[in-house]
Amino acid sequence: MVFWEGYVSDEAMGTFAPILVYWLYAGLYQLLPPLDNYRLHTRREEDDKNSVPLPSVVKGVLLQQLVQATVAQGLFMLTSKANISGITVQPSIPVQIVQIVIAMLVMDTWQYFVHRYMHQNKFLYRHVHSQHHRLVVPYAIGALYNHPLEGLLLDTFGGAISFLVSGMTARTAVIFFCFAVIKTVDDHCGLWLPGNIFHILFQNNTAYHDIHHQLQGLKYNYSQPFFPLWDKLFGTYMPYNLVKRPEGGFEARAVKAMKD
Repeated sequence: MVFWEGYVSDEAMGTFAPILVYWLYAGLYQLLPPLDNYRLHTRREEDDKNSVPLPSVVKGVLLQQLVQATVAQGLFMLTSKANISGITVQPSIPVQIVQIVIAMLVMDTWQYFVHRYMHQNKFLYRHVHSQHHRLVVPYAIGALYNHPLEGLLLDTFGGAISFLVSGMTARTAVIFFCFAVIKTVDDHCGLWLPGNIFHILFQNNTAYHDIHHQLQGLKYNYSQPFFPLWDKLFGTYMPYNLVKRPEGGFEARAVKAMKD
């Protein structure tokens, strides 16, 4: 039993909960004080290097979420596992955990290869993926700031394929997609906060993805949002050191760059 049972359908929750969670979690980061002692980039760097204003970022994210919600509703309708009484029998907790792990691996696989191809194909990078890299200094609200085509191919299709391959129900999908959204937002938050559970449990984290947004890391650290598996297997893994800046905060400094 879940807290929304009897109030909202699993399909509606699977469609709209990830959107709500995105704005709540990203908004929380946006409302935090500057926290200069934990930033991976200074506020001046954010102002100087990012070439897109916040209102445009918000509009871009909302457009992507509109497409995602439309696809999600259609997907849930087509794959409904409800019986003749309209009840969906939920698998056991261990089965749901396995399904979530499978979905994580499928999503990572899809996103790695599509993401990498968007960097290798000059046309796609220039006209599509470069929009995301206008945020050289990532921040939480910009986690899903993408060209609409990239949002469809990378995130929406990736989520749909993860859902279908794992065989999860809409109820399990609520948990998986909300978790994926929180992880994605955290990876773009630009802060290295003490005790952050994602930094402790995942090697693919805020600093890892920050390297990819740097000029020397554009062709490295494609993996997102969970594990660095494919980067390590295909030679696109760039390790880094966290260096404390004299003026406060940290810098994710690529190890290769430090050796040059």
